[in-house]
Amino acid sequence: MSNSEEIRRIFAAAPFIRDLGLQLVAHGDGRCETRLALAERHLQQDGVVHAGVQATVADHTAGSAAATLIGGGQMVLTVEFKINLLRGARGDSLLCKAAVLKPGSRLSVVESEVYCERPGKAELVSKALVSLAIVDKR
Repeated sequence: MSNSEEIRRIFAAAPFIRDLGLQLVAHGDGRCETRLALAERHLQQDGVVHAGVQATVADHTAGSAAATLIGGGQMVLTVEFKINLLRGARGDSLLCKAAVLKPGSRLSVVESEVYCERPGKAELVSKALVSLAIVDKR
């Protein structure tokens, strides 16, 4: 399976990601972009995008960016991540851009930036640093 096929599989085969509605926009060596059309179910009690939604988007997009650089028979697993929520996210969609900062044979470090989009504006709302283990599929 090619890395491109693996990235598409990562989105199609993950029940939680499908249920959330996260869509693959673009990917290439060491990078990935995703978009989430926002709905009421993605919000917390005061009408801003839930921190858990932003964390999931940042983490899954980071994992997909790291997966573009792994070999056949391998997969990535998040071992740690930190997210800074910079401002309340209110808009129509989230756009996440992830880039591998340090690829490795056993551990990769990826940065994700999450933007909230509304007509004519995209605002950085959170930033995550994600460490991913590269492990053999079993």
